[in-house]
Amino acid sequence: MRVFVLDASIAVKWFLSPKDEPLSAEALALYEEYLKAKVSFIVPDIFWAEVGSAFWKAIRLGRFQKASAQEAIASLAKCNLPTFSIAALLERAFLIATTFDRSVYDALYVALAMQSGAEVIIADERLANALAARLPVKWLGAR
Repeated sequence: MRVFVLDASIAVKWFLSPKDEPLSAEALALYEEYLKAKVSFIVPDIFWAEVGSAFWKAIRLGRFQKASAQEAIASLAKCNLPTFSIAALLERAFLIATTFDRSVYDALYVALAMQSGAEVIIADERLANALAARLPVKWLGAR
């Protein structure tokens, strides 16, 4: 079974309206693979804060209802995604961030992928293009 470090932006696409979310079909196809146990996911603990923030922003923009966001968070929690502390990832993430001029937030996902022998699956094509040649990063649109 293939293991991916799941970027929060992809998990959010599972719940928000496809009309507002590029690559929603691809994100949902990945989720179907997860449900069929064809892939598994791991996440850094910052994933949960990023998901919450994305839903909060969608609520503020009128793209999501608060009750739906709460249901989505509960649904994600039921997935029991193996979650790793960012404290153990920070040194490597900082090195990645400063080497590739990327945010530490993004680099935490890459550091987890490197530590675990997995690939990060992301929806950000620019980030994927900047990192994929040298780091274990896969763009959702290239699946």
